[in-house]
Amino acid sequence: MSFQSIEEVRARCEKEEISFWKAVQLEDAAERDVAPEDSWKEMKHMWQAMLDGVDAYEPGLISRSGLVGKEGGLMEEYAKTGKPLCGGYMAKVMTTALKMGCNNACMKRIVAAPTAGACGVLPAVLVTYFREYDVPEERMIEAMYVAAGIGQVIANRAFLAGASGGCQAEIGSGSGMAAAAITYVRGGSFDQIGHACAMALKNLMGLVCDPVGGLVEVPCVKRNVGGAVNAMAAADMSLAGIVSQIPVDQVIDAMREVGEKMDVSLRETGIGGVAGSPRGQEVGKNLQ
Repeated sequence: MSFQSIEEVRARCEKEEISFWKAVQLEDAAERDVAPEDSWKEMKHMWQAMLDGVDAYEPGLISRSGLVGKEGGLMEEYAKTGKPLCGGYMAKVMTTALKMGCNNACMKRIVAAPTAGACGVLPAVLVTYFREYDVPEERMIEAMYVAAGIGQVIANRAFLAGASGGCQAEIGSGSGMAAAAITYVRGGSFDQIGHACAMALKNLMGLVCDPVGGLVEVPCVKRNVGGAVNAMAAADMSLAGIVSQIPVDQVIDAMREVGEKMDVSLRETGIGGVAGSPRGQEVGKNLQ
């Protein structure tokens, strides 16, 4: 049975004296009845797919709706000017998030992490770091396991679908996964991984799912940027020694409660939020 809580992951790590990523890998191998080496090959394949996905972006390709597609290219060109308020590195993170979100809208290959709508968050954080710094690829694949373990617990304790719990379940979960993963890459402890995830989830708790025209494009593509930047901020806070006063498992439970109370119009129905705005309704009608 997959992990039901982060504390359960901790218990196995302490009992077997293994790291977070290794506990997740062994659990995956046992659950699917495969060798750990085979699990590693599959995770490496997904990591490579993320790398390839970023490189496959085409700035001239627009989604069939005409709503998105060029955002990644625009941000990339702006980053080259040296003017981004967030700095050069964060501009690259934002660029990657936009590229992957646009790729999804343009029907290119992506890695759902944890969903297609949130596919830009994890690669924005991990791929950008990998290409900016001298990091062994093995370390990044281990980080993928950390992200997967976080996502597994969120799926078991709450939800990952916008239709079930709003966008906090998609971009929010992706942000928590990315925050935990990059904290691991940077040498964070088990506790720091948990704090980073908890803070990222809390920052986006209550985020609604309001796709204009029912498409995973507006505001979804740009929300990937918010999820990625939030993940970086949460990771830095945790690595600085700042802690989440609410344990990560309890934060996930709170996220579930908020999602269950969220009105159906704010859960991927394309009715409420910006989808229900005059402009959102106009766009949706034109797409019919």
